[in-house]
Amino acid sequence: MAASPDPGAGSRDGRGPSRDPAARACDRGGRLELARGLLRRMETRSERPHEAPVPGEDGRLLPVPGPLAPLLPGGGLRRGSTVSVATGPGAGSLLFALLAAASQDGTWAGVIGRPGLGAVAAAEAGVRLDRLALVPEPGPDLVAVAAALLDGLDLVVMSGPERAGIRAADRQRLAARARQRGAVLLALGSWPGADVRLHCATVHWEGADAGAGRLRSRRVEVRAHGRGTGAAGRSAELLLPGPDGRVAVAPQRAGRGTVPSTRVVAAVAG
Repeated sequence: MAASPDPGAGSRDGRGPSRDPAARACDRGGRLELARGLLRRMETRSERPHEAPVPGEDGRLLPVPGPLAPLLPGGGLRRGSTVSVATGPGAGSLLFALLAAASQDGTWAGVIGRPGLGAVAAAEAGVRLDRLALVPEPGPDLVAVAAALLDGLDLVVMSGPERAGIRAADRQRLAARARQRGAVLLALGSWPGADVRLHCATVHWEGADAGAGRLRSRRVEVRAHGRGTGAAGRSAELLLPGPDGRVAVAPQRAGRGTVPSTRVVAAVAG
């Protein structure tokens, strides 16, 4: 829920609309109430009330798809940690894979600042929509909305933190909030200081043999760096997505039927 300009208010220098402090405070309060309202509605529609993570339970892990487990310290997303997923080809599918595994296990998740996220695509990737809260337009209050969701959800995704101009102090504050609440903060984009950094490399679509046929899957090398991954990091070649829409271990290359993602097929979403 983004703030909308006041058509009746103009700036004193004539350069465009401006908001008075009371109106900006009202917008901010509305966005924070939206975030808290999402938490309340998720509790209402659940079979049982949602229990917020207990501070200090950082040793617990949120599950990830089996093919991704060897990349992560402990084989999952550690509560209290901050994880970044670099933007680019494959990032959307990687995000869906992480959300799917966590939500299917009963995890409550929220995604902030990604208006283009498709509910149908998420459901097809295995994400439980009844465990997912969406705040597509947080406006300038991204940090405050994220802090509100970290208070009650297990996994909070922030999209485009670098575009939002989040300051280093805000990053540290949100990371500390995640540690205190035993939640996982996942940034889709650059996040200096993240405990684990994931990114997709050497992306190829498969299935279009010699320019003909249907695209069936995307072969991606997923790389992980950060605490607990070793000096050289870890990597695995996966199908993201595989023929059934889910993440899978990539079979040995057959040498045919691959199309570099730098061609036209790179425009395929996520």
